[in-house]
Amino acid sequence: MIFDYIIVGAGLAGSVLAERIANKLDKKVLIIEKRGHIGGNCYDHYDENGILVHKYGPHIFNTDSKEIWNYLSKFTEWYLYKHEVLGFIDGKNVPIPFNLNTLKELLPESKARELKEKLVDKFGYNVKIPILELKEVEDEDLKRLTDFIYQKIFLNYTVKQWGMKPEELDPSVTGRVPVFISNDNRYFQNSYQGMPKEGYTKIFEKMLNNKNIKILLNTDFNEVIDADFTTNKIDLFGEEFKGKVIFTGKIDEFFNYEFGELPYRSLRFEFENEDLEYFQEVGTVNYPNNYDFTRITEFKHLTGQKKHDTTIVKEYPQNYDMKIKSKEIPYYPIPKKENLELYDRYKEKTQNFDNIIFVGRLAEYRYYSMSDVIESALNIFRNDIDE
Repeated sequence: MIFDYIIVGAGLAGSVLAERIANKLDKKVLIIEKRGHIGGNCYDHYDENGILVHKYGPHIFNTDSKEIWNYLSKFTEWYLYKHEVLGFIDGKNVPIPFNLNTLKELLPESKARELKEKLVDKFGYNVKIPILELKEVEDEDLKRLTDFIYQKIFLNYTVKQWGMKPEELDPSVTGRVPVFISNDNRYFQNSYQGMPKEGYTKIFEKMLNNKNIKILLNTDFNEVIDADFTTNKIDLFGEEFKGKVIFTGKIDEFFNYEFGELPYRSLRFEFENEDLEYFQEVGTVNYPNNYDFTRITEFKHLTGQKKHDTTIVKEYPQNYDMKIKSKEIPYYPIPKKENLELYDRYKEKTQNFDNIIFVGRLAEYRYYSMSDVIESALNIFRNDIDE
């Protein structure tokens, strides 16, 4: 088969673009995937106890885009799940992100009421304030509250998650876990929220079920693709490829780490089956200050699956190291100034290739939600591919 497009990576970005190219343009697509499965980090499967689990940590779909919701709905029905997170603080589980209900749980009633009034007067109701912005307030009572929230909820969790303090990170990271001046305990407030009824892997199987799409699993792109950085040409299986390449892998790896490695945080997961109907009261409980793990997720809460036992996963952040098998998966780009400057050097080199599109978390070295990735892929299809 002669291919019109090569897509490196069978995660969300690569699969959405493959689906659009194959179905809308009727073009031939070859997907090259390093892992032994499709779906990227969204991959889920039934464990040995028959419980649907997410191999690479919990994924809860949420978006404000009707277009994206409708697009995914072509490949799945939904279990309409609203995610709630608790944090283990001072010996009790309280709502996360920190909100007015958390305030009431942790402080005496009269003090909580007084601070609530000050927060609402200062910022309004139903608004989210990044913790580092809240630290700038002048009111002494709010300052003490902010210090309490910072110490009890943000500081140690951030140090565990990222290996550095909140002040050392780009505001785009700290802004993702704000103080929520509201009584809404939902972790997400998006218009559309849910879990695919048959799991994420089924979505990918349906997306890629097209005679125009061929998939090579367990294959590193370097095994079949050769990029000549002198002539800026691409070879596939030793012959010049004249179509387009969509690359969703690590941008530094594509360029053979010419300027050095881009840093990432990785994760280690410990799955445990418990002979209980439920292990905890909500889908995820965060542990900012106790234990080495950051959170425990219980999958039955997420999926609505009915079973007499349950599976949980404990999540341990760690440094990424591509030479160590247990640390070789790059989960989170680390958005520090020097890292972004290094990425910009690689991005500049991409301008030399007019037949390669770089898209996705690893290729663009930025944090993407699932909704963000799909939106980016659909925009690229519309603007750069659709004929």
